[in-house]
Amino acid sequence: MAESTTHVALGVVLRVRDARLQVLLWRRAKAPAKDAWSLPGGYLEARETLEESIRRHLAAKVDVRELAHLEQLETRSDPKRDPRERQLATAYLGLVPSPVDPAVPQDTRWHDVDELPRMAFDHEAITLAGRERLRAKLSYTNIGFALAPDQFTIAELRDVYAAALGHDVSATNLQRVLLRRGVLEPTGERRESGPSGGRPPELFRFGARELDVTDPFAVLRPPR
Repeated sequence: MAESTTHVALGVVLRVRDARLQVLLWRRAKAPAKDAWSLPGGYLEARETLEESIRRHLAAKVDVRELAHLEQLETRSDPKRDPRERQLATAYLGLVPSPVDPAVPQDTRWHDVDELPRMAFDHEAITLAGRERLRAKLSYTNIGFALAPDQFTIAELRDVYAAALGHDVSATNLQRVLLRRGVLEPTGERRESGPSGGRPPELFRFGARELDVTDPFAVLRPPR
């Protein structure tokens, strides 16, 4: 008799906090991989789509309901990826904007992507694939809207891009590129000056809050 195959949906949920790119993980309480950290997710039910499944699991298991962006990342099919059964895993990339801070359960925590803990199964590789997808799309789309607050200074947006890309970003160049592509627009308002005084910085926002390919041939590279 042929071995049955199960299918799970997993979420690589990323955010930027304190100038660090972070991923949401939960600690496994049972074997296999007891006490290792895992991506949130669960089994696909018969009458739901993969996107419906991951949204259901994120809401029910880690109380994440406010995603600014969600897209399918990849499917893994190694017959040995889970020792319990033949299991397919379809991963989604989800992004949480800066002001949103979900009240996650006690067994769930945000971890720096650059300093991942011991992870179960192939979840570390899936997490890193999500990071690389985000980095690629920051170059040629407006996906920064899904990590940034509604309004921001260019310096604040630069910090978001630098954390996600993993290298320094020039605020001047970032402003020039994103304005040229029509991605950003000024709000007409300014941030209040800090204790040191000086001219209040101008506030900007993304013109669209949905994913758009703005420059299919662009690449944001580290400074030389």
